[in-house]
Amino acid sequence: MRTLLTDAVRTLLPRGEERHGPLPPLLLTMTVVTGLVDSVSYLALGHVFVANMTGNVVFLGFALGGAESLSALASVVSMTAFLLGALAGGRLGTRFAMHRGHLLRAATAVQTMLVAVTVVVAAVADGRVTTSVQYTLIVFLGLAMGLQNAVARRLGVPDLTTTVLTLTLTGLAADSTPAGGEAPRPGRRILSVLAMFLGALVGAALLLHGHLVLVLSLILVLLAVTSVTSHFLSAADAPWLRPRP
Repeated sequence: MRTLLTDAVRTLLPRGEERHGPLPPLLLTMTVVTGLVDSVSYLALGHVFVANMTGNVVFLGFALGGAESLSALASVVSMTAFLLGALAGGRLGTRFAMHRGHLLRAATAVQTMLVAVTVVVAAVADGRVTTSVQYTLIVFLGLAMGLQNAVARRLGVPDLTTTVLTLTLTGLAADSTPAGGEAPRPGRRILSVLAMFLGALVGAALLLHGHLVLVLSLILVLLAVTSVTSHFLSAADAPWLRPRP
């Protein structure tokens, strides 16, 4: 328990000499964003995911197999947008390959702009999700999440992919002491799970009361804060800014 708590504290409040510096708490914030985004896509946009592509592939199979509550078109559009976003994230990763702070700042700035479009569209529609609003939000959120996934992958902070928890949960069990493992980073892994859970919980609670614009605005604020924070933290020449070995 002591190891778990110590690891959790060091994840939330990293010390100056930490290899990844302030990246863990910033990526945890983006993990909360993922929970919020997928609550929007699943609960408000017709049972589709824009961050969890494993779910989308399965949904596509269900839809093509005749499940009437699912849309094959929505899944295809979401996956296409996600892949385009990941492509853009890969290009950003190449451009800022030598500076992780600038990479995160640029990525979250682009995400902020993409999500800003969804806020405007939802606000103009007064929260009503017509077909045009549905697909506009799927495309722009899918682009944002594909970008986020690619950049988190390039940043390479262990157990903080921001969008995928399957391996994180597997690691919690498979690497645990009862399994004969050394249980590395248990606090970080649990915080990652809790962050996405928190985003999904808050998003669902707001969406089920008709607050689509509010949820999108919350996503916008979290990404903007992450981008601005990354900008200021990147000013110094700290070891964490350099690409991982």
